[in-house]
Amino acid sequence: MKLSLFLAVPLLWAVRSEALLGQVKNSLPVPEQQKIGMIEKAGGRVMAIAQNDNRLEVDFHLEGSDVTDQSLVGLEGLKNIYSLNLGKTKITDAGLIHLEGLTALNRLYLQETKITDKGLVHLKNLRNLTYLNLYGTAITDQGLENLSALSNLKNVYLWQTKVTESGINKLKKNLPNVSLVTGWDQDQKKQISGRSVREPRLSYLRIMK
Repeated sequence: MKLSLFLAVPLLWAVRSEALLGQVKNSLPVPEQQKIGMIEKAGGRVMAIAQNDNRLEVDFHLEGSDVTDQSLVGLEGLKNIYSLNLGKTKITDAGLIHLEGLTALNRLYLQETKITDKGLVHLKNLRNLTYLNLYGTAITDQGLENLSALSNLKNVYLWQTKVTESGINKLKKNLPNVSLVTGWDQDQKKQISGRSVREPRLSYLRIMK
């Protein structure tokens, strides 16, 4: 009985999600419905946020290497995308040009992709962005400058990037309400059995008001 219930819950959730997406699709103009079809054909999973809410979540990250810049063409013109996950895909800076019109975008996941500072130029006008994951990318201080006008940013993940303390401090001045996760702080030392060793500590740099 418990096993049957365990299997039934995900199935019911999938059916509900599909029904909600159907409602959203029906409320959209035909060209936008076609865009959703393009995203799904390219391997993206599209879900509705909630009932009576036409915002969408788009998830490509489970497709991994099958997702390239060309896979993102269907995103253009869809202004109701709330969350977009491109983590661990093969997208490059060139692919991010397809995100420029996603003015409702709130959460963007770009972790472990090949994007660089050049790609962040395409995010400069996404003023509703509150969450940005850049973990494991080649972003530097120069790239962070493209985020300085995104006043709604609340969380930016910069662990295992090429940003420096100087770049972080500059971003702090421009975005006083953002929290930056920079990763492991190797400068903290701890005395163990008379030996001095480096103790990794996950450091959260919060910009104070």
